[in-house]
Amino acid sequence: MQDFSSYLPGIFLAYSAFLLAIASPGPNILAVIGTSMGIGRRSGISLALGVASGSFTWALLTVCGLSAILAAYASALWVIKVLGGAYLLWLAFKSLKSAASRHDIEARELAGGRRTPSGYFRRGYVIQMTNPKAALAWIAIISLGLQKGAPLWVGAAIVLGTFLLSIAIHVLYAVAFSTPVMVRLYGKSRRVIQGVLGTFFAIAGVRLLTGRS
Repeated sequence: MQDFSSYLPGIFLAYSAFLLAIASPGPNILAVIGTSMGIGRRSGISLALGVASGSFTWALLTVCGLSAILAAYASALWVIKVLGGAYLLWLAFKSLKSAASRHDIEARELAGGRRTPSGYFRRGYVIQMTNPKAALAWIAIISLGLQKGAPLWVGAAIVLGTFLLSIAIHVLYAVAFSTPVMVRLYGKSRRVIQGVLGTFFAIAGVRLLTGRS
């Protein structure tokens, strides 16, 4: 039981970092919001599920890759933490910069015409899998919870937990932003939200960079 509980803080920290990342609208989130606003809730949910499936794929690939690297090269953990911590600090900078800006979010309908629900699902998956920043984001998230010598269940818990969170949050975005009221509410509170997110990204980044291997 003590061994089990010793890994829980890292797992929950990985969940927290993922929630923070997904709460800060990037291209994928904006695509979901724009689709829900411009086309409808059903299309937005289909796109959201595709994005969530892409997140699951990235998480699985990252856990398997980092586990293999750590098993072969013990010193690689330091490099991984530096990359992850630097990326979190970069996210902190972006969030705080957004908080200082008066510029609102730009959520647009996807180019290429309207699609079937399965078409939006595939497009969401492709959008997530071709995001060049996804690898660094998942390295940061996974490295917060995956310690050297951690058993397989730790990686599985992070992958499955973030997948369920991804489905819930992306679908919530699709449902919420299909209503004009939510769009207005977010516009009014955006700068405060981004400021809070930037602060937490900075704390997580510093913790990752200064934590013990």
